[in-house]
Amino acid sequence: MNKILVLIFFAFLSIAPPLCSQLTAHPCVPQQSQAIANGKSTFRLACAFCHGLNADGGFRAPSLISGHLKHGSSDEAMLNNILHGIPGTAMPANDIEESEARDVIAYLHSLQKTAVAPASGNADAGRKLFFGDAYCSRCHMVAGLGGRLGPDLSRVGAMRPRDYLVESIRMPDAIIAERFVATDFGVNPPTYELVTVTTQLGTKFSGVILNEDSFSLQFMDDQEKIHSWSKSELQSIVHEKRSPMPAYDKQQLSDVQLNDLLAYLSSLTGAAK
Repeated sequence: MNKILVLIFFAFLSIAPPLCSQLTAHPCVPQQSQAIANGKSTFRLACAFCHGLNADGGFRAPSLISGHLKHGSSDEAMLNNILHGIPGTAMPANDIEESEARDVIAYLHSLQKTAVAPASGNADAGRKLFFGDAYCSRCHMVAGLGGRLGPDLSRVGAMRPRDYLVESIRMPDAIIAERFVATDFGVNPPTYELVTVTTQLGTKFSGVILNEDSFSLQFMDDQEKIHSWSKSELQSIVHEKRSPMPAYDKQQLSDVQLNDLLAYLSSLTGAAK
């Protein structure tokens, strides 16, 4: 009798589907790993141009790794946004299969930093720092107020994750932001890199390049004055390989002040003016 039961048991195993395929709430690790790998590949082809190579945000679209998305964080909301786009925004519909979209969602879940606590500082104190003692508004604009030498930060809370903001403040040379997203993959758009230009008359200007081609250059100096030169009028163009923004160490900006500033920046999710 026992032998018969054993034979029946093994016969059942031979025809039954793998147990892990029946557990939809907890997919098999190998299956999930493959979905993440597939999703990463699809994301880099279809999404990275706007959302950044690592989904941490770009000039056209926000970061997708916070775990809290403005237009829905559930899988079904994300699936709808990917497949059908978001009306009233730059997010288009994507011509990919639903399975591919779900793989992208699995990849994004693997990146999302939901364990990271939100900024614990005081946003009002951070705003006072931004427009006051930290001098951020000398170069950065928020809702039409501030300078133009650096990136507009009106939507930085939606566009960039906390870790990116910390690095940008403490180590601004680590990643130098591009001025705009190139519409042609063969074009390298200018960055907010510090550049020193010397004219044929020996006059030097420091600032950022607004636009450059083979024959001319448009330039904003550190006083926000815009210049346009033919390259034949220039002795040299020196790319400093660093950001115009100073590094704010703990002497310039304490950890408490940094948290206040992060709380303010994280609150900036409105449309740039």
